[in-house]
Amino acid sequence: MSEEYRKGSHTIYDLQYHFVWVTKYRYQVLTGEIATRARDLIRQTCEARNITILSGHVGKDHVHMHVSCPPELSPSKVAQYVKGRSSRLIQQEFPHLKKRYWGQHLWGRGYFCASIGKVTENMIRAYIEQQEMAKDKDVFRVEGE
Repeated sequence: MSEEYRKGSHTIYDLQYHFVWVTKYRYQVLTGEIATRARDLIRQTCEARNITILSGHVGKDHVHMHVSCPPELSPSKVAQYVKGRSSRLIQQEFPHLKKRYWGQHLWGRGYFCASIGKVTENMIRAYIEQQEMAKDKDVFRVEGE
């Protein structure tokens, strides 16, 4: 087994995602202290949820993250936790942002998420075919049938 796999109490996994989200209205407010604080809050939130940040970037109006997550966390929950906590705390710590974000939403409503894997579809098919299952054309076979 690869050393790159992470382990939980009953799981062994390697679930990786690429997230991108933007500030509301694409305002370029992620500069200086605000950008540094956003990065620190995102790191804290991920650490508390057992999410490993593999790489990341805070731009002036967006955030990129490449993360490894435990299987009990869906990508939508990861985005909810990270965006929600960071937005709330940044606006509390930098009150001048309330003029620009009067609706108390620092981040835009949506986000981009793509799964990242090291196992290709062809590798999975080859592995399944090697299991010496029945030779019929059924795509989901039972061993011994």
